[in-house]
Amino acid sequence: MIRKNPSGDLPVIDESAFVDPTAIICGKVVIGANVFIGPYAVIRADEVDDSGQMETIIIGANSNIQDGVVIHSKSGAAVQIGEQTSIAHRSIVHGPCVVGNHVFIGFNSVLYNCTVGNNCVVRHNSVVEACSVPDGFHIPSTTNLHADSDLSLIPQVGFSEKDFSEDVAQTNIRLVKGYKRLQNEF
Repeated sequence: MIRKNPSGDLPVIDESAFVDPTAIICGKVVIGANVFIGPYAVIRADEVDDSGQMETIIIGANSNIQDGVVIHSKSGAAVQIGEQTSIAHRSIVHGPCVVGNHVFIGFNSVLYNCTVGNNCVVRHNSVVEACSVPDGFHIPSTTNLHADSDLSLIPQVGFSEKDFSEDVAQTNIRLVKGYKRLQNEF
């Protein structure tokens, strides 16, 4: 469902993107080329700051927002998802938040008030909050980061993590093309 927010903003969705009919895209959202938005995802830009303004939620080209993901923003803060980035099933990205290019966010992970650099991997059931993760870091499953000082315990992304992330991104780009072909059959 594509709908306006109370401020009257309507999502802008590239015609090459695929948005599952069960997903909800609301308000000041921009979705780039070849993006896959999976079933029951919710991307909602509807809260305003104290001055009545809100920033945009941006999903970069060739990214995928998988089943049940929630992307929202507190008090109109910006959320930016880079290009060729995968946000896996049931994750929550809550702004303010910036996620770089070629990033993988694993199942059930939570990002809030943080920056995740390019080429990072955040594995399943992790929490990243109130910190800035530099480019190329691998956050293992069930890790909880709540300050920049916690980053000293985090390794760099290895070949297997990078290969896995790229495979997920490419798989979802192929899904966009397949679902776009079937679109008139729904």
